[in-house]
Amino acid sequence: MLRRGFLRLAATALLPAATRSATAQAYPARPVRLVVGFSAGGAADIVARIIAQSMSERLGQPVVVENKPGATTNIATQAVINAARDGYTLLYITAANATNATLYDRLPFNFLRDIAPAAGLIEFTLVLLVHPALPVYSVAEFIAYAKANPGKVSMASFGTGTTSHLSGELLKLTTGIDTVHVPYRGGAPMIADLISGQVQAGFDALPGSLPHIRSGALRPLAVTAAMRSESLPDIPTIGDTIAGYQATGWAGIGAPRGTPPEVIDRISREVGAGLATPAVRARFADLGSTPLPLGPAAFGAFLAAETEKWAKVVKFAGVKAE
Repeated sequence: MLRRGFLRLAATALLPAATRSATAQAYPARPVRLVVGFSAGGAADIVARIIAQSMSERLGQPVVVENKPGATTNIATQAVINAARDGYTLLYITAANATNATLYDRLPFNFLRDIAPAAGLIEFTLVLLVHPALPVYSVAEFIAYAKANPGKVSMASFGTGTTSHLSGELLKLTTGIDTVHVPYRGGAPMIADLISGQVQAGFDALPGSLPHIRSGALRPLAVTAAMRSESLPDIPTIGDTIAGYQATGWAGIGAPRGTPPEVIDRISREVGAGLATPAVRARFADLGSTPLPLGPAAFGAFLAAETEKWAKVVKFAGVKAE
C-alpha cells in the first residue's frame, strides 16, 4: 500500500513536466500570426517578413505577418495583449513600445507587465534623408539651411514617439534648429511623400530606405549610429558633425503575458537559430542591420533598460502624443 501510494504521488509530481513537454512538442499545430504596428512596405514590415519566413521553415507552420498600424504601435500591442495566451499571436516589438509608456499619459496596458519577451531580432541605424531638390549635401549644410528658414523645413517621421521622431527631436535639441514634425503611420507612406517632395527631410530606418538611396530617389546626409554603416560606407555619421549624437533602432518578438514558458522558449530557440543561419544574416546585412540574438530573460532586461533610457529623452524633449 505504501509503495502504491508513493508511486501515485511520484506520477502526480511528474504530470506538470510531462504536460509542459507535450505542449512544447505540439506547438505550433496551426498558423501563427506576427502582428506589426506599422504599415506594409516599411522597414519593420520588411524585417518582420524575413524572420517570419525563417520561423515558418523551422516551426513547420506558416507565420503570417499582420499589419496593424496606428497610435505608434499601440493598436497592434493591444491586439496581441487581448489575444489568447497560447503562442499563436506574437508581437513585433520596436523601440516605439519602449517610448510609449512615457509618451502617452494613459494607456489601457502596461507593456513591460503585459507582454512576455521572447527574442531579440536586430539592431539598425537610421539615416537622415532629404529630397534631392533640397539644396543641402551635408549635416552642416542642413543645419545652416534650417536656421536660415526657421519653421519652414518639414521633418517627417514614421510615427510620433518612434526612434524616427526622437532622432529628429534630438537633432533639434543639439543644434537649435526649428523644423516642423510631420508624423506618418509607418515608413512606407513617409518615404512615398519624401520621394514626391511633399516633405523635405526625414529620419528612416536604413532597411526601408536603402533601395531609394541606391536609386537616387533620396539623398542621404548621415546615419545616426556611432559608426558608419557597411551598407553606406561613404556616408558619415551625424556624430561626425555633432559630437555625442547617437540613436539606433532595434526589434524583437513578444507574446501575451501568460503564454506558456515552454512555448516562449520554443519561439526563442527557433528565432535564434534562424538568426544564426548565413542566409538570414546575409539578408539583414544587406539591409544595413545586425542580429540581436537575445533570449527571453536577456531581451526582457534590454526592454526595461530601453524604456528607462527613452523616457528621459521624451521628457527632456517635451514630446507629446499627437
